[in-house]
Amino acid sequence: MKIFFAGSIRGGRQLIPTYRHIIGFLKSQGYVIISEHVAAQGLEETEAKLLEQEIFEKDTRWIKESDRVVAEVTVPSTGVGYEVCYAVAHKKPVLCVYEEGAKVSAMVLGNTSRYVTVRSYSDEKQLEKILLDFPGK
Repeated sequence: MKIFFAGSIRGGRQLIPTYRHIIGFLKSQGYVIISEHVAAQGLEETEAKLLEQEIFEKDTRWIKESDRVVAEVTVPSTGVGYEVCYAVAHKKPVLCVYEEGAKVSAMVLGNTSRYVTVRSYSDEKQLEKILLDFPGK
């Protein structure tokens, strides 16, 4: 199963360790993460060499190719929000996870689409359980 992982890039990179944990955990469970570059240190410099249209086309193609989307939404990001909406428009199941206590957008928390699941986590163990429960839906 292919999973598109979405996490903040231009909105802030403070959760790279969490992104790495999510990606590593899902890979250890046998899932293919087609956007694992999101957890790469220095990604901003790499993406600065690409045209915005190239990034858009790559990410939207990968979302279409994916079976599911996992989005870490603790750090506000226009791009992640767009990717979530794009996935829903293409009928892809989306799991949005965020750190307990984070101020997450009402547009995420209030989404009642059958394609969107939103869960908060307090630690890595709880996050792993949420991730395990989602792909098997």
